[in-house]
Amino acid sequence: MQVVSVNLGEKRTIRWKRKEVETGIFKYPVNDPITLGYEDVENDHVVDRKYHGGIDKACYLFSADVYPSWKSRYPQLSWDWGMFGENVTVRDLDESRVHIGSTYRIGTALVEVSEPRQPCFKLGIRFGTQKVLKDFIAAGHSGVYVRVLTPGVVKAGDQMTLIEKGSDLSILDIFQLIYQQHKNPELIHKALQLKNLAEGARRNLQKL
Repeated sequence: MQVVSVNLGEKRTIRWKRKEVETGIFKYPVNDPITLGYEDVENDHVVDRKYHGGIDKACYLFSADVYPSWKSRYPQLSWDWGMFGENVTVRDLDESRVHIGSTYRIGTALVEVSEPRQPCFKLGIRFGTQKVLKDFIAAGHSGVYVRVLTPGVVKAGDQMTLIEKGSDLSILDIFQLIYQQHKNPELIHKALQLKNLAEGARRNLQKL
């Protein structure tokens, strides 16, 4: 896997249901390396820390491979890397092969896979329609949230290398457990036993 782009966002204020809402989802490529810290990416803007940033969601990765299909689905948009709010866009990132608890070296940073992204209305704001949420869930390409075990810098062209495989459950497994219509109680129970699963995903699975 290889880093295609690193992206940062500025805080913006938008109108949502007659209210002003601040968001950092508008991320765009930067030429300089970015620095992954324990709770966020330096110089990035994380607004709502209840759902973004923090130890379990210090950095968000998304696959470059699925961009062409999304571009064909939403051709009216002005496309660039970072469209999904990711800090790191990665070629050959496959959620079915990235497992909870696995550790990777990205640039000089060491990260641990924690959970899939669960889309919220702010993705709909970036795309100009809340319809994108259903499309995002149906597509199954959630992207990957990671913890930062060792802070470091990441730039375009860096490799994302597996250091140690984690659990048997992948990012896609957890994503489907949360959103699929027919639940698998045994698999949910297995997922809840994962010590490396992020608390946000754990709470959602417990509700099931």
